[in-house]
Amino acid sequence: MRANGPFRLSVCNELYGEADFAAACRSIKSAGWDGIEIAPFTLLPDATKLSAARRREIRDIVVSEGLEFVGLHWLTVGPPGLHVTTPDEKVRAHSWEYVRGLVDLCADLRPGGGTGGVMVFGSPGQRKTAGGLTTAQAEQNYIDGLRSIVADLEAAGVTLCVEALPAAQCDVILTLDRAAEIVETIGSANVQTMFDAHNAVDEVEPHAALVARHWRKIRHVHVNELDGGYPRPGGGYDFKPVLQIAKDRAFDGWVSMEVFDFTPGAEKIVNESIAYLRAEIDRLQ
Repeated sequence: MRANGPFRLSVCNELYGEADFAAACRSIKSAGWDGIEIAPFTLLPDATKLSAARRREIRDIVVSEGLEFVGLHWLTVGPPGLHVTTPDEKVRAHSWEYVRGLVDLCADLRPGGGTGGVMVFGSPGQRKTAGGLTTAQAEQNYIDGLRSIVADLEAAGVTLCVEALPAAQCDVILTLDRAAEIVETIGSANVQTMFDAHNAVDEVEPHAALVARHWRKIRHVHVNELDGGYPRPGGGYDFKPVLQIAKDRAFDGWVSMEVFDFTPGAEKIVNESIAYLRAEIDRLQ
């Protein structure tokens, strides 16, 4: 039996800010989490320029601290000037080349020639409409960009997850339904989608119904409160319906905590949230 019941639980590392990476891994493991999900810009503003030696060092730290590497998120937050849907073809091509470089990084951070790893593509500021494009035109540029890196994803054994975002953040791919349609359009096993509780705030259907409908395409789950805080008693979001579906379907991906409010401090967040999540998981049927 896994330490965290039916699920592998992980933490997104950006809540540790500029703390030493090994110390952050140690804190995550000490709290009882299984894995770490990394925001590339926390390693280097242009993470594609990380040296081979530094990539090996990061990979070895994760392993030595007893964690598993989950994948990457906040993909195009980092070097200035990235935008994946802009009408500026030069900027768009450069941005997708950067994402292609992150595919290589994701593969390099896996231990010992393994496969797997997810890349969660949210990045609202770098994919929202720009330059007078309509939403439909921007989405088409996004789809074309995804197609351009499918061969790289497949060769690396990395899965990119198209993340739906709320209207307050972005105007391109606002619903899980639309994300699933784009996955169908791409038609590769290495382009799928995911569910993020906080970013599903605009969905009109119960979240469990959405997740059930699109389960075959969901490869990753982010747990967080609708206010962007960490899962906690009194936080207001009931994670059990979505987690019940995941348990019933023997989900073998990651349930990963991504929070947007770091003010309580990393230690408080990682310790209190895992205690709460374990209690909620124990209540599943």
